[in-house]
Amino acid sequence: MKKLGLIGGTSWHSTIEYYRNINQLVNDHFGDNTNPPLMVYTLNQFQIHRYQIENNWRAIARSIIEAAWSLERAGVEAVMFCANTPHKVYEVVEEKVTVPIIHIADATAQEIKSRDINKVCFIGTRFTMEETFLIGRISKYDIEVQIPEEKVVIEELHRIIQKELTYGVVHKPSKQYVMDTLKSMIDNGAEGVILGCTEFPLMISNEDLTFPIFNTTEIHSRAATHFILSSN
Repeated sequence: MKKLGLIGGTSWHSTIEYYRNINQLVNDHFGDNTNPPLMVYTLNQFQIHRYQIENNWRAIARSIIEAAWSLERAGVEAVMFCANTPHKVYEVVEEKVTVPIIHIADATAQEIKSRDINKVCFIGTRFTMEETFLIGRISKYDIEVQIPEEKVVIEELHRIIQKELTYGVVHKPSKQYVMDTLKSMIDNGAEGVILGCTEFPLMISNEDLTFPIFNTTEIHSRAATHFILSSN
């Protein structure tokens, strides 16, 4: 198996899901309790959020680059960011590391295309909804990506993520707000929904909705497992 580095901590709650998913997928592949060679580097989420507030993405990139370098020295053969928003600095980091970086948007787009779906709605942090570093990359696969039209909705989704879900807290009114937001976009023609923040699966599950859900945590974990097992 190939050794993979996970750059997590944003948040540690969702990083645990990555670790759990990848281990379980490898267990399932071998039919026993074989574990993959994973190395986890945990970023300081408080510091990352502070940099986001300051719009200091250069510092965020530097933090991720240093994490990737540490993992490279430990012998990993690829790395991945265990969250959607850090992919804003993907290209900057990619220039500074020598191993491949498994991109969450590519894995998600490929999953959507495999389901023969051409229009999806997307919820995440305001960075991922208002900018194109994720939805633009997904759109290159001939997929139409819809986001909430109202700024107030985008800000509330962002607040729910950063003030509740990253602390592992799920409030019922917040979950209903997210559900209502998704339903309005489905009513507007979306054929499925991308949970474009790795914290949203802590709140929304397949049992909550009747339309296709693209859980980026699970999809990215499957891409990671494919890489780990690719030498086999």
